[in-house]
Amino acid sequence: MKTIAVVNQKGGCGKTTVSINLASALAEAGQRVLLVDMDPQSHCAVGLAVPEEQIEQSIYDVLISRSRNEPIKMTEILWQISDRLELAPASLDLSAFEQQMVGIPERECCLKEALSEMKEDYDFTIIDCPPAVSLLTFNALRAASDVIVPVETGYFALHGLSKQLETLSILCRRCSQQVNVKVVASMYDIRTKMAREILAELRSHFDDKMFKTIVSFNTKLKEAASFGQPISEYDPASKGRKDFSALAEEIMGSQATQQRHEFVNSLAEQLESISATADELLEATKPAAEIEEVVETPEIEETELQLSEDEFVSEEMTAEDTEIDVIEEPEVAEEPVEPTAEERAAAKLSDYYGVSQINDAVVFVTLYPRAQIVQIAGDFNNWQPENAPMQKVGDTGVWQTKMNLPQGRYRYRLVVDGQWQQDPYNEVTELNPFGGFNSVLEIK
Repeated sequence: MKTIAVVNQKGGCGKTTVSINLASALAEAGQRVLLVDMDPQSHCAVGLAVPEEQIEQSIYDVLISRSRNEPIKMTEILWQISDRLELAPASLDLSAFEQQMVGIPERECCLKEALSEMKEDYDFTIIDCPPAVSLLTFNALRAASDVIVPVETGYFALHGLSKQLETLSILCRRCSQQVNVKVVASMYDIRTKMAREILAELRSHFDDKMFKTIVSFNTKLKEAASFGQPISEYDPASKGRKDFSALAEEIMGSQATQQRHEFVNSLAEQLESISATADELLEATKPAAEIEEVVETPEIEETELQLSEDEFVSEEMTAEDTEIDVIEEPEVAEEPVEPTAEERAAAKLSDYYGVSQINDAVVFVTLYPRAQIVQIAGDFNNWQPENAPMQKVGDTGVWQTKMNLPQGRYRYRLVVDGQWQQDPYNEVTELNPFGGFNSVLEIK
């Protein structure tokens, strides 16, 4: 289970909006999602139409019960929002949590312990944090593996972002917790020059810590919250829904990449261990063979002692009375031809996302499970997406295509069901004149 804390000590930056709609987008993409509200204002319940008067128990009861040795299970407080999304609501009682936990050991681990019992039940947990540095925020960080910092594209947000990241670093050190912190630009209004300039500043200073997806300013998001619905239900065709779907895809893509790296590293360690064990066995077997052979043939003429090591081994192999099975190593010329790295990569291509150069061809692979049409537009086809459709691989949601392109540097974008966007699996990008980003491919 991947646990993501949505944190920013500045209020009004869209933490709850991001938490609700990201959780809904992940659930819509087929993930099992738990949304935990750690803000005493309980806006997640409001934004999902959960009646406050009907909330008998909240996340406060789960956390405080740990200190009273009468633990309440998280499942006892959950509200089912959709088939794959559940909410652990907050209550005003959370504002007194820090005072009531004074002197309690391991008080910052209450949420982590509660979630550890449910790690097999969900793929993602999204934690909406309060706009303050408090014990509630400490609990969220101790439970989290990742942190998302929503930043509105305004002057004050840009001014305070460096201090916010520094504060997070201090909190993580105090919590002895290693987390992956990334920034998402929210409330972006491309129509204003200020927003475009601030976004460019964010990209130049925090590019390696920023999501490629940008959540644009959209009145539909506010309307959806007022009706108690995520944007995916209120207006599926809106720009806000597309932004959060893209953000969810990017998060799932980064998780798949991380799992792939962990798998590759695990295989490398296993192979290294097997190789070391084989070397040890060979070293242990060699002296034993020599000792046994000496016992078998105690009478050796002086001339035989002058034999070279190769001749001695040859005689051992042809001796009829030897009790040692010697395996001849095949000659290099007789070894079967192993597939090349390019052939192996081509065979497993559908398991990897992004753009790859295999021999003289460039292969694009991406993941869009709910897309109907995926196309590519770029310098190489005069930005005409209809000239480069991608093919869907079965029912896996994987799309791929292959092109033969000459050497050079190319800019391109994906067109998913008519929506233009950068390649979420290509980290090389450049700013385009419209305030967005083009993916960049360089063929050598």
